[in-house]
Amino acid sequence: MDPRDTAPDSWEQEDDLEATIDGQLEPAFTTLNVNAKPFVPNINAAEFVPSFAMKAHSENLNSAVAVEKISSMEVSESTGIYLVGHVCSDITYNTPVENGDTEMTTEEPWDQKEAEPNEEEPGGGDRGPAVAATTEETAPEMMEEEEETPVPKVPLTQPDAPKKEHINVVFIGHVDAGKSTIGGQIMYLTGMVDKRTLEKYEREAKEKNRETWYLSWALDTNQEERDKGKTVEVGRAYFETDKKHFTILDAPGHKSFVPNMIGGASQADLAVLVISARKGEFETGFEKGGQTREHAMLAKTAGVKHLIVLVNKMDDPTVNWSLERYEECKEKLVPFLKKVGFNPKKDIHFMPCSGLTGANLKEPTDMCSWYTGLPFIPHLDSLPNFNRSSDGPVRLPIVDKYKDMGTVILGKLESGSISKAQQLVMMPNRHVVEVLSLLSDDVETDDAGPGENLKLRLKGIEEEEILPGFILCNAENLCHSGRTFDAQIVIIEHKSIICPGYNAVLHIHTCIEEVQITALICLVDKKTGEKSKTRPRFVKQDQVCIARLRTAGTICLETFKEFPQMGRFTLRDEGKTIAIGKVLKLVAERD
Repeated sequence: MDPRDTAPDSWEQEDDLEATIDGQLEPAFTTLNVNAKPFVPNINAAEFVPSFAMKAHSENLNSAVAVEKISSMEVSESTGIYLVGHVCSDITYNTPVENGDTEMTTEEPWDQKEAEPNEEEPGGGDRGPAVAATTEETAPEMMEEEEETPVPKVPLTQPDAPKKEHINVVFIGHVDAGKSTIGGQIMYLTGMVDKRTLEKYEREAKEKNRETWYLSWALDTNQEERDKGKTVEVGRAYFETDKKHFTILDAPGHKSFVPNMIGGASQADLAVLVISARKGEFETGFEKGGQTREHAMLAKTAGVKHLIVLVNKMDDPTVNWSLERYEECKEKLVPFLKKVGFNPKKDIHFMPCSGLTGANLKEPTDMCSWYTGLPFIPHLDSLPNFNRSSDGPVRLPIVDKYKDMGTVILGKLESGSISKAQQLVMMPNRHVVEVLSLLSDDVETDDAGPGENLKLRLKGIEEEEILPGFILCNAENLCHSGRTFDAQIVIIEHKSIICPGYNAVLHIHTCIEEVQITALICLVDKKTGEKSKTRPRFVKQDQVCIARLRTAGTICLETFKEFPQMGRFTLRDEGKTIAIGKVLKLVAERD
């Protein structure tokens, strides 16, 4: 059948014009069909160019295609495509169209193939001639290769193949000691924040006359935090070293936001106490009203075993990497940290650094020749592994919750392991929930072990029914819940005496609840541990007592002996930490 008969009638007027040019163009097309590519503006024309070399059709066919070729320049793209489909219907691999049949499997590769030479990518230039030269048999093979190229780009979710140990690091210390700046600098040094983003932050910070704040903006994402230069909520970020995966918890230093800091410290395995070596700043942070003392004590109460003390701002003109100033800070801190309960030989490690310049964070610095230890990040990497049991009962205290295509909760898995589609129980309300998806530091996984910071999407519970402090457990081993318990309390700071009936705020794991001391049972001697025979009428600062406490609502808790993470607490009142304690016994409710 003559291909001319299949042409639509829509361009009858143009046929006469084309016929005259036809004779001149015919030899050019048959010999130099490769050159058709630059001449033709639309994708489709380029696609069927190689067919002339491959198919030894009659001269009629060639001339017909030539006519249609030229006309397709003037005619709308859609009609051109229609014609191509008709004329070259027997060349199956040549028909894919940009706007045409979506069923064609070869469509995407052809688009990519066309784009490559235009983008001047390596290997793009020689592909045109290669196509022109191929015979009918080799062309389909090329098509298959084209289709396969994008496939390897899709499965890039391989970072979690070798499971690194998860460690949660909380940055604590007085306000303006440089916690967020050090966090931002670490993220930059480990490649979690690119240079371009930091340059943008630097420009914005300069506009606000705050050029030294730009690094902290990597963690202080809130506009209010950036304007005031103070962290309010616990910032989260993560970075990896060769052996470990770290989650940074950037706690606020301001005394108004200590409750947020307690929530951050309760998720941490390791605390980094940042102190400023600048003259006057260290003293302010360490004196009675400063947060250096309170944060160190709260970290210990929250169950942090290892403490790294970063003496920051060593590059300051008042310090200038002075060993004397470093030793002075160290001498003042050690006795206090010892009193809080840290062992100076085993649990504490001091190191000098500069958060703003990044000195001694990843690489050793020449400015500080007297410090011979490892820099900060290599030191973290060299720490011994934490021993965590993944076969224990599931315990996940909830830190935060929000709605996002279902109910999403955040928290650190204290013990046990969680997997996708697992049935769990939300305590103390006893809601049965199912895990729809699991994200560990924003990377989706199928299962998670203890110590990981998780985001869980749950089914079977509304976001309004969850409060921070609730706990996810497995149905076989539920955690204890109640309102009354006996605890051993150490009064740290309180001006007057504490009697039965005293009210305070209880911080236990991630839960915050009002509590009343209903009875004082006995005093405990600090040195010998002996208990007094008679009931005390009151307790005062620096005394240790056993008391009965009753919370306003039902909370989840365990005895310190059974599960330390959920058995230690702090009592706060009037913005101060007044006592720390541990749960000794749970008292059953009387009906």
